[in-house]
Amino acid sequence: MKYDQLRKHKEYILLDCISGSKAYNLNLPNSDTDKKGVFILPKRDFYGFEVTDQVANITNDEVYFEIRRFLELLTKNNPNILELLNTPKEFVLSRHPLMDLIKPEDFLSKLCFDTFAGYALTQIKKARGLNKKINKPFEDKRKSVLDFCYAVYKNGSVPLIEWLKDKNISQADCGLVNLDHFRNVYLLYHQSQIPEGNKVKGIVSGYDADDVQLSSIPKGVDPFAIINFNKDSYSIYCREYREYKQWEEQRNEVRYASTLSHGKNYDAKNMMHTFRLLNMAEEIATYKKVIVYREDRDFLLKIRSGEFEFNQLMEMVEEKIEHIKNVYAISNLPEKPDIRLAESLVIRIREEFYLQ
Repeated sequence: MKYDQLRKHKEYILLDCISGSKAYNLNLPNSDTDKKGVFILPKRDFYGFEVTDQVANITNDEVYFEIRRFLELLTKNNPNILELLNTPKEFVLSRHPLMDLIKPEDFLSKLCFDTFAGYALTQIKKARGLNKKINKPFEDKRKSVLDFCYAVYKNGSVPLIEWLKDKNISQADCGLVNLDHFRNVYLLYHQSQIPEGNKVKGIVSGYDADDVQLSSIPKGVDPFAIINFNKDSYSIYCREYREYKQWEEQRNEVRYASTLSHGKNYDAKNMMHTFRLLNMAEEIATYKKVIVYREDRDFLLKIRSGEFEFNQLMEMVEEKIEHIKNVYAISNLPEKPDIRLAESLVIRIREEFYLQ
């Protein structure tokens, strides 16, 4: 079953809903329309080799879950799936009567604290990551190995690039030899010290080199200097630089411009969803239901528009999580959903659907 096939054979769609910002009551004039739903495999496909858990369109803003996968995720209290099951009626485009067998209250449990709050924390991580990228941008040109090398000088050390400049020598005219028993520490020699007929290789082979290189130095020559290559810092820098450039290339420019416009340097949309998820987690323990349509729209949109400082939001999150922990501690929700119930439901739904 592919997405295009499912759209052509809508008789296999058990639930079709508008989801995302419109269902949350958090949409803005330029908001897209997202859709989620549930489908059931045709009988022939179900008994065949190819079993499809979910399908989606190219942009991934329309996603449909096969009934078995849907119920499996319900037993894990997956936030997206619980929201789908509890979509307000005005956003339900179609619903098969068999979906009435699945009662939302049968699947709510204390596991919702871990899933909703956990998902909220991933939103915080994304917001923090963007905050870091905006406030600590990387230069266009990647630093080289030489930027992470230091020369022993007087009673301390200096950056090797500065030392070379001060000595008016080129890295290409230097050669390195390992200093025994010292990790990433090298004896440095200059070409002028080396007998004629021997040639040093240089500290690095070129700008794009990922490590220093060693030369063959005749015995009896005293080192010109001692240097250290901070290889661990260089490795971390390269990874973060690569991740930054990948993010820069793939980022949503409209959303990024919106982040810069409110001047708070964090992804306000991520933070808005953080508080939406935390509020929903609290409501599940308090009212025993998943409230998708947000009456706290004004507060959440204030977060999205950047009316709060990042540190202020972090303090609110910490207080909120501690409060929710206490709410769940006294809640009479079951520890986790009944998996046997979910299994019986998927069997019954298949049997009744395939008899039609």
